[in-house]
Amino acid sequence: MHTHAPRWTWLVAASLIATAALAPAPVAAADAHALMLDHKCYICHEDGYAKAGPAFVDVAAAYGRDRRAATYIAGVIRRGQHGSSPWHMPPHPELTSAEARRIALYILALRPEAAAQP
Repeated sequence: MHTHAPRWTWLVAASLIATAALAPAPVAAADAHALMLDHKCYICHEDGYAKAGPAFVDVAAAYGRDRRAATYIAGVIRRGQHGSSPWHMPPHPELTSAEARRIALYILALRPEAAAQP
């Protein structure tokens, strides 16, 4: 009698493990929010409305469908960005890539109905 699992079950299991390893880790919203408070993001931004910078819900709406959005936003956070307005996004190289990505994932998870309004 053959006691080993069929080969396809091993392939399915290996595939599921590989997929889980490549999937982004769950975002700890409290951690990301604490980073944003520590690094003064809320001086220029708010979750639900624009200040000197865009509302984070607007950033999420603009980039949320792009699968590379978290990487792009994390890069903007770390290197800064100059736009056409008199304001610009200052660089935050003191944040690690992982911290900037946690913030980016927090921003991308925001929905207009959940964001605080003024």
